[in-house]
Amino acid sequence: METLAAPVKFSDSAIEEIKRLMNEESFDQKKMLRIGVKGGGCSGLSYVLGFDEQTDEDATFEYKDLSFIMNKSHEMYLFGMLIDWQDGLNSRGFTFNNPNASSTCGCGTSFAV
Repeated sequence: METLAAPVKFSDSAIEEIKRLMNEESFDQKKMLRIGVKGGGCSGLSYVLGFDEQTDEDATFEYKDLSFIMNKSHEMYLFGMLIDWQDGLNSRGFTFNNPNASSTCGCGTSFAV
């Protein structure tokens, strides 16, 4: 399995939160972090960020010391994106700063290209 340079970046706070989740007792060690897109949401596409088993259609990437998988066809939608973790009073959760998005919806998890 070849590891490629990452098409997306993560903030330090996002890496810290992902590693915290991976260190939970209930975490399934057979799963990897998956980044991707799926059809749906108010703008046409929604971001995928979760843990999943690798398939033949996936490529493996590494950013800093964080490995993740992505369907090879999703890279064109996500190239250059920054994933961040917000832990404030007004906002808590992962955010996606995608330079390829022509529009986004108010929830921040849906976009169009």
